[in-house]
Amino acid sequence: MYDIIIIGAGPAGLTAAIYARRAERSVLVLEKGAFGGQMTYSPKIENYPGIAAASGTEIADLMVGQALDLGAEIEPAEVVKVEDGDAPDYNKRVLCADGTEYECRAVIIAAGAEHRRLGVPGEEKFIGEGVSFCAVCDGAFYRGRRVAVVGGGNSALAEALLLADGCEHVTILQNLDALTGEAAMCRAIEARENVAVVCGVTVSEVLEREDGGFGGVMIKHTDDGRTEKVECDGVFVAIGLEPKNEPFAGVTSLDERGYILSDESCFAETPGVFVAGDCRTKSVRQITTATADGAAAAIAACRYLG
Repeated sequence: MYDIIIIGAGPAGLTAAIYARRAERSVLVLEKGAFGGQMTYSPKIENYPGIAAASGTEIADLMVGQALDLGAEIEPAEVVKVEDGDAPDYNKRVLCADGTEYECRAVIIAAGAEHRRLGVPGEEKFIGEGVSFCAVCDGAFYRGRRVAVVGGGNSALAEALLLADGCEHVTILQNLDALTGEAAMCRAIEARENVAVVCGVTVSEVLEREDGGFGGVMIKHTDDGRTEKVECDGVFVAIGLEPKNEPFAGVTSLDERGYILSDESCFAETPGVFVAGDCRTKSVRQITTATADGAAAAIAACRYLG
């Protein structure tokens, strides 16, 4: 039995593990994806205090190493349910997809969020074959070719800038009337001769060629409903994140978008359950805010354990 089980090995979960281990609590971290979470998809991070510039993978490796050095256990596993225990010496049971069960006295949910999809015809068919969500992962496949990026926020602009380094041309497709990323990012986009921005459009379909391959995307103009085809060899979707909190609905409440209801205290509604990072209701989702949540959740959990 563990004192604390942390679900998610992103910056929130890893920070929670570091703080909990420094408080000499036994800690198990369970992660279904990459250790480091979404930040491992970022090729260059320049807004993390104390590190002028580094890849997300580099920062993740540092966090993972620190947690392991302090004695935390980190295991690959997909959690499918959290429930109350049925014995007096523990109060939570964590169930995994492979049938493994773990027991603990407190749970910190730091499951993060996943890439939001377009939900249009053809998207599912071509994921990994023309539709991508990560330029650092798949950008090399499109070197010297033409691609589109869907979105207008910081994430989309970062994807576009990375792709512009190797692609012949990048078209940014934004549903609003202007880009919404930081001013510095927008200026960097404007300075790229091989990047074009098309605002006021939505992607209505991912197209298929006659031979069955990816055939570009169809866009729809929001002002007059006019449609047109965007010729490209691939499309990168960067329209935000969505939580996958269904496994935790039995021990905490979710808002209308699926985020766990909690404030900066990181308390969930069930005693012994805490939440940290992008999976909870909050206005800013950054690595720095995730690490802050991780610290707050771990301290709260340790106080709860007494």
